[in-house]
Amino acid sequence: MTELPIVVVPVGVDDDALDACLAALDLCTPPGARVWLADDAQAGPRGYAIVERWLARTALRADYSRRQRSIGEVAHLDEVLGACGEADVAVLAADAVPAPGWLTRLSACFAADGAIATATPWCNAGEAAAWPRVGEIAPQPDGDDADRLARALAQMPAAHPELPAAVGHAVLLRGKARRRAGGLDAASYGSWYAALTDLSLRLAGLGWRNVLCDTAYVARGGEGRPCDGDMEALAVRWPDWHPRLAHFLMQDPLRGLREQLAERLERIGPPEPQRDFFL
Repeated sequence: MTELPIVVVPVGVDDDALDACLAALDLCTPPGARVWLADDAQAGPRGYAIVERWLARTALRADYSRRQRSIGEVAHLDEVLGACGEADVAVLAADAVPAPGWLTRLSACFAADGAIATATPWCNAGEAAAWPRVGEIAPQPDGDDADRLARALAQMPAAHPELPAAVGHAVLLRGKARRRAGGLDAASYGSWYAALTDLSLRLAGLGWRNVLCDTAYVARGGEGRPCDGDMEALAVRWPDWHPRLAHFLMQDPLRGLREQLAERLERIGPPEPQRDFFL
């Protein structure tokens, strides 16, 4: 069996969100998967305690690193990705909550098509990859709803449709493609939101694909946000980006997939009684 990608979680300042993210990561990721908690001097004492407690009990192969001084979100993440070489890396936002099967299904996207450079799962706050309505922020599903959604997604045919760009709640990056594209541009962008869009567009220009992993789901409390000047920098480098994104959101080419998923979700029954007891 092919080894799963490395999961990188850039640690943030929201302790409660980090706690929820790590709990879901442990529950919904296969034991033994590699995880790197990368801290750009963001976590406070409570956040560090959450990380220490989680590291002591997780079944994942997890490591934690912390810089003494912050170098910025994009520069830090580019440094981390560079250290991973050509390994495939799933970058998971520190306030994201993955659903069951998320990493395995993202990895299956790459196995299905060697031209895919980024794979993004559905998200309640995923902009172009938003579920159940494009471009809208929906409430995060609770435990039972997330479980039902994950089971419905497992029944979906993997179509891997194109996205305008990857989205930052969770994205699997093909290491070989990322290195050929030159990594993240920390000199031009201050946010992962904008740097990921720029990387996606450079990858597309080189012939790679940015796709939706339409069999996986990762929730998040809200959409990613650009830093001051990021949108202007994107517009200068990619003049057609904003019109193209607006066209995608208005036309919603993924509407058919959303309708298929909604139909399957309606047919999904409740979880098996005492399912957790027998795991």
